[in-house]
Amino acid sequence: MNQIRSLDQLITGLKGAPGARVVVAAGHDPNTIGAAARAVAEGIAAITLVGDAERISELCREMGLDAAGFTIVEEPDPVAAGRTAVALVRAGEADVLMKGLIPTSNYMKLILDRQDGLLPEENILTHISVVELPAYLALQDKLLFVADVAIIPAPDLPTKVKILEYCIAAAHSFGIAEPKAALIAATEKVTPRMVATVHAAEIRDMAARGEISGAIVDGPLALDLALSEEACRIKGFTSPVAGAADILVFPNIEAGNVFYKSSTVLSGGRVAAAVVGTSVPCVLTSRADSEESKFLSIAMGCRLAANQPRRN
Repeated sequence: MNQIRSLDQLITGLKGAPGARVVVAAGHDPNTIGAAARAVAEGIAAITLVGDAERISELCREMGLDAAGFTIVEEPDPVAAGRTAVALVRAGEADVLMKGLIPTSNYMKLILDRQDGLLPEENILTHISVVELPAYLALQDKLLFVADVAIIPAPDLPTKVKILEYCIAAAHSFGIAEPKAALIAATEKVTPRMVATVHAAEIRDMAARGEISGAIVDGPLALDLALSEEACRIKGFTSPVAGAADILVFPNIEAGNVFYKSSTVLSGGRVAAAVVGTSVPCVLTSRADSEESKFLSIAMGCRLAANQPRRN
């Protein structure tokens, strides 16, 4: 598989492949329906909408869409719709779960339910975003995989290792054979006063010992050293990762979330995102996210699902 270097290439690469089966929890939401309809039209997914069937049909009429393009499962209550959607995944009838109008807290509770959820006991739940930044695309001709920006507030050392491993697996699914992973901190110097630098150095050493495989790992790295070859030249900093990272693992949710929102609000970035660690990729988007962002996240979920055993 060739490396996917842009989100447009992500879509192109999915066309003609066996489409993933996506089930949407509480799918009676205009942006979600619009994104789902585009996924069907592009031939990248088969979509099941679990939700208020009358409202779904009404929205399709208003948007000029053919509701027959979806499989619709009637369940007007959002939480019950989420429960039904998760059950379809567990029954092997869907490869990707997506959030619709169900509240995020309820969506996450269903995923995390010990008996009927989607999180294997040995795994953690984390959120990976694939970011297309115009400036970085121009310089390096590639995407960035970043985590965690939405779920884990203050990951400890073992959790950061898991996050890194999930990011490596996601990068592999995009055709990156040996991604360059940067463990982000405020400085490249290791100091006990900044736990992020200590964690980064420990994870770097784990990778050097072969305890983490599939990527070139370095840290701690300040953000400019991870992404800017010019900054590395000016500071005289050398590293096999510096200036050309594929993966950014952030020290905490504040750093990751600020990067994520700065990328989209200020830098014109395009983003796809999914929750991983689960038995299938789970698309978690905000009600405020655009139709395009939801569509790209469906595509990311389909790409990740293609590298997992099909559940049937």
